Amino acid sequence: MKNIPSSKQLKGAGLGLRRELMPALMCHVPEAISFFEIAPENWIDIGGRPGRELRAFTERFPFVCHGLSLSIGGPSPLDEVLLRKIRQFLDQHQVALYTEHLSYCSDDGHLYDLLPIPFTEEAVKYAAARIQRVQEILERRIAMENASFYVHAPISEMNECDFIRAVLTEADCDLHLDVNNVYVNSVNHGYDPIAFIRAMPAERIVYMHMAGHYNEAEDLIIDTHGANIVEPVWSLLDQTYQIHGIAPTLLERDFNIPPLNDLISEVERIAQTQHRHALQTHAHTSS
Repeated sequence: MKNIPSSKQLKGAGLGLRRELMPALMCHVPEAISFFEIAPENWIDIGGRPGRELRAFTERFPFVCHGLSLSIGGPSPLDEVLLRKIRQFLDQHQVALYTEHLSYCSDDGHLYDLLPIPFTEEAVKYAAARIQRVQEILERRIAMENASFYVHAPISEMNECDFIRAVLTEADCDLHLDVNNVYVNSVNHGYDPIAFIRAMPAERIVYMHMAGHYNEAEDLIIDTHGANIVEPVWSLLDQTYQIHGIAPTLLERDFNIPPLNDLISEVERIAQTQHRHALQTHAHTSS
């Protein structure tokens, strides 16, 4: 595995770099933003002015690449051609961390949604073997994100927590903890989000996401990344830091993107929450 660049370079609060935001960010990057995230599939083979503009950002700030299409749990073979392009892209831009979803999104073609993997021992071994192959090709340790889902796979032998932990252990990879996804699934599937957070392995958490969602019904939330973060999710982030400590945390906003000046307040709130927990930790260790 490559040790440089290391995910340990990541600190603080981050923002997904969307092309709609680039003109404003090229004029001024607010102090609250410590790093950016992009989907490599949206930037590989992009040259010309957009490519030069991206390079200007990656030379100044740490970056995370969050993949969209590997389909770790899917039946089709891994796209190793894409993976080699991703490795080249990560090297070119010295990206600190690569993450993907613990789900699947393709069969004979792309399904344009993230679907749940059956929570079975067989699926643990299958997904873990594919993650290990990804790590071999990328020559990097990667992190897998807990995904939101709306229906359970037909067969399950364990719960979501146990499945995630088993895959991480079997693959020997890290965890990308999406706090909003925990909240969404807790409402949709009726479990305690704090208990879920406590069950996650602290030693594997290297990265976190925060996002907004849409309430379709009282017991159905759609993970849209298209709205402001709601107070219960802010509270869950606060408790997550209390349980597991601070990790680099990014604001995802993929749709209904407001002007940067409006969006930055949520990044600032993430940074302020981290600062408060850092002060509390320091006070506790000093006493």
